[in-house]
Amino acid sequence: MNEQSINNKNAWEYRAYEFWHKRDGTPMDKAKKIVGNPKASLKKHQQYFDKISGNKIANLCGSNGRKAVPLSLLGAEVTVFDISEENKRYALKLAHYANTSIDYIVGDIYDIDLVKYKDSFDILYLEGGILHYFNEIDKFMAILFSILKSGGRMVLSDFHPFKRCIDSDFKYIPKYFDNELHNGEVAYKQFFEESEQQDFPDVSIRSYTLSEIINSVIKTGFTLHKFDEHRGWNDENIPWEFTILAIK
Repeated sequence: MNEQSINNKNAWEYRAYEFWHKRDGTPMDKAKKIVGNPKASLKKHQQYFDKISGNKIANLCGSNGRKAVPLSLLGAEVTVFDISEENKRYALKLAHYANTSIDYIVGDIYDIDLVKYKDSFDILYLEGGILHYFNEIDKFMAILFSILKSGGRMVLSDFHPFKRCIDSDFKYIPKYFDNELHNGEVAYKQFFEESEQQDFPDVSIRSYTLSEIINSVIKTGFTLHKFDEHRGWNDENIPWEFTILAIK
């Protein structure tokens, strides 16, 4: 595990389980919401998961299982790869209360067993803003390509690079092409009291331009099938996220 991954593991294992309780409620409460309409939990990505019963899906950086569990309820065989034991703890309880099951592998994505998992999955699902946790995007994409079956598809959704150039007042910050590895606040830090926030470890992140992301997908060997840009979470008229559909 490299230094960046060690830093991110430390950050995402600090009170993450407590955070999921704060944001999503108990695993039992969250499970009740998911079971009522599993597909709705996939939000804007529902279109990519029609007729997935029997499919093997890898949910990379699958966090607290909020996507893996509905996919499992829809009939897929789901394996989560994530760096946090705290995330795993919540996810497995979530699956239990939803009366389903998922596999959950804790470790660095860079360390996935490429012999065991080579050509294993029908679908790869990555969402929620994860690319910045990987300083070697070509190496990361090569791992994804290796574990996907021939003819399989990758659904990759992430924060739009333009988003980091806009502050909370919608003023432009000229840092689109910045590519240094630097420290940042873990995503859920602001959910805790200000007096507690100084104790949170930083994550280690590296930002990418849109062309770096798309070119890495293509260069690795994927066929880019579709690219969508999404508005802000409150329907702001700026690109906030994107989704790539790519085929092996």
